[in-house]
Amino acid sequence: MAVLCFICWYYPMGLYRNAEWTNAVHLRSFLLVLLIWQFFLFTSTFAHMIIAGLPNPDIAASIMNLIFVLMFVFCGILAGPEDLPRFWIFMYRISPFTYIVEGFLGASLADAPVECTDVETLRFAPPTGTDCREYMYKYMSMAGGHLINASSDSIRQCEYCPLSSTNYFLENFNMKFDNSWRNFGLLWAYIAFNITATVVFYWLARVPKKRRVQM
Repeated sequence: MAVLCFICWYYPMGLYRNAEWTNAVHLRSFLLVLLIWQFFLFTSTFAHMIIAGLPNPDIAASIMNLIFVLMFVFCGILAGPEDLPRFWIFMYRISPFTYIVEGFLGASLADAPVECTDVETLRFAPPTGTDCREYMYKYMSMAGGHLINASSDSIRQCEYCPLSSTNYFLENFNMKFDNSWRNFGLLWAYIAFNITATVVFYWLARVPKKRRVQM
């Protein structure tokens, strides 16, 4: 199923084009197949863990939905670690989706240049006596982006693209491609925990226990 999902998702969306800039198309493709496979292993073992100690599927489904919502909320997409109250920062650290999402986005988007479409390009006139590069230099050194018409100093209208690399986009969510293999390793710890907890919960809730007979 992981291979099928990878083929139906990765190639139709053209994500392999981002890897062409790094000359690592096959390596990144292989990493994403492993991440998808690992994600399915995590969700299946997590489902077994939840149902193992509960009396019926309805209760298990309710608890699972609640936990999944919490994992999505605190994975860094809706709010990064800088935006979370200090009390809730631990949820960002322990949520497995923090590492799953970073692995997916890092392997599929990182290290590729960005070209803005016409509707995404910002156009404005620089102050009198300056050109676009001089006017935007300090801002771009802090905020990133690039000038589309930087080669022409005489043009009186600047054309600015807010992003120059997909890495700037990932940095907004505190994500890096360099952490991809680390995340792959960390997720095995979650899977191992799910399997261990499944056995423990099953033994506690469903395995008959011997009782002492009082004489």
